[in-house]
Amino acid sequence: MTDPATRSARAPVTDPGQDSHADLRDAVGRWFGETARDLPWRATDRTAWGVLVSEVMLQQTPVVRVEPAWREWMERWPRPADLASAPTADVLRAWGRLGYPRRALRLQECARAIVERHGGEVPHGEEALRALPGVGEYTAAAVTAFAHGRRAVVVDTNVRRVLARAVGGTALPAPSYTAAERATAATVAPPGDEDAVLWAAASMELGALVCTARAPRCGACPVRDACAWRRAGRPGDEHAARRRTQAWAGTDRQVRGRVMAALREAPGPVPRGVVAEVWHDAAQLDRCVASLVEDGLVEQVDDLYRLPA
Repeated sequence: MTDPATRSARAPVTDPGQDSHADLRDAVGRWFGETARDLPWRATDRTAWGVLVSEVMLQQTPVVRVEPAWREWMERWPRPADLASAPTADVLRAWGRLGYPRRALRLQECARAIVERHGGEVPHGEEALRALPGVGEYTAAAVTAFAHGRRAVVVDTNVRRVLARAVGGTALPAPSYTAAERATAATVAPPGDEDAVLWAAASMELGALVCTARAPRCGACPVRDACAWRRAGRPGDEHAARRRTQAWAGTDRQVRGRVMAALREAPGPVPRGVVAEVWHDAAQLDRCVASLVEDGLVEQVDDLYRLPA
């Protein structure tokens, strides 16, 4: 598999006179070649399964938390078949505090589908990937690019922000991914496999480390002189800096997390009375426990709660 992080810097393969985005891509690609983080799912010996696992884990979760969990996960379940046959309770315990534990259930369902439909091998092609449980547009494109080395338009929150600023001249993209953004992303992505993979990885890295939402490091940006947003005087910067983050304290997410933590740490089923001690608001706690049961993350047997058998 091609490793975009180790590809050497070189001149654009496309004539800039014919492609208005060639200089942008080339500058970001050279920067990535010099500064790319050494992450295990980028290693030359990575597997398609390892890339898929990393993409699911990285959804709304920072790399610093994902990397140790990913290493432990891949050592324990290096192939889809290994995860497919694992006890669900063990899967949820291994997921730990990565957040949104339903992703762990979807990942195990995905592993089972890979075993049943594709002989235990992650399929090629975005259509086949999107037919797997829990795999959407972004994840299918990311696996196609980073695991299989084929051209795909890989667009996450970081890429959307880079394109909004460098190409669109706006501080932040729209709340939801728009048709116009999709068209821009497809236009900017180069046509060749190798170049498209490099652009996908490099633009994501730029958004994650430099072109951040609230405190962009424009002085360190490889395209600072060509960025439409910077040339326009960074309009809307004050709103981006004050962008609200999702509240956590007191939310149902916090309560659900505490319940899951109590069950993960217990050696066996947990009595209702013990669960009742994890949160002060009984009505909110009951609502959250009921939602966990409905989501398949918790099982109730009489007055006992446990992770799925």
